[in-house]
Amino acid sequence: MRTLIAIPVYNEERYVRGVLSHVLEYAEAGDVLVIDDGSTDRTAELVSKFPVDVLRHAANRGYGRSMRDAFNWAIVHRFDWVITMDCDEQHEPAALPMFRRESARIGDDAADVVSGSRYLDSSSQTEGSPPPDRRSINRVMTEEINQRLGLSLTDSFCGFKSYRVDALRRLRLDEDGYAFPMQFWVQAVAHGLRVREVPVRLIYNDPNRTFGGPLDDPTIRLRHYRRVLRCELARCAERLPKSALRQLEGTRCCEE
Repeated sequence: MRTLIAIPVYNEERYVRGVLSHVLEYAEAGDVLVIDDGSTDRTAELVSKFPVDVLRHAANRGYGRSMRDAFNWAIVHRFDWVITMDCDEQHEPAALPMFRRESARIGDDAADVVSGSRYLDSSSQTEGSPPPDRRSINRVMTEEINQRLGLSLTDSFCGFKSYRVDALRRLRLDEDGYAFPMQFWVQAVAHGLRVREVPVRLIYNDPNRTFGGPLDDPTIRLRHYRRVLRCELARCAERLPKSALRQLEGTRCCEE
């Protein structure tokens, strides 16, 4: 089973050396892909010192675009699974073997998406905590996703995940920004992907990290996430249960 480790980065000169050094303890060099989303600091220079594959955007194109590039790379290069993780030391490379084990389950235990959750196991050790608005928006959107789609997620935004590449071939993702998970979850249900959550440690080292631009305003960010979710529900309506589509009448997807 070939597994790609895909790491989106944007201006991560503070962390990238430590993260890549640790990741390479658990993966072969040819199985690691860094997607540099137009970094303007020393990230590109530092990444070049490691024996990993690199996709570099000439300009910042967004988290969702980096994720889609990772999926496409995994498809083109015939990987069986792709594990995505952040490069800010919030995701522990030591958890990579666990994701591989979970991905290798067969039969009734098999999944197409093994999704990390920072809130599944309340007894898990934590290190720092996210700003209140981030935790609140995660909770609100996770509840709405569960109600709409019949899922039982505890953490809809965690980027530490393992995806079956054959399952990704069914999806038609085009969201470039931070609302990417909203589109992904709708399409995952619409295309019948099997989802399982696994606990990962809650680590939050930098409470001053920002989204940039209008999304730094929590009200605008929540409204944007809801718009993307509802537009994707409308777009996938024929593949979703009617219960997922309540109150969508009149939704205008082109407006914030």
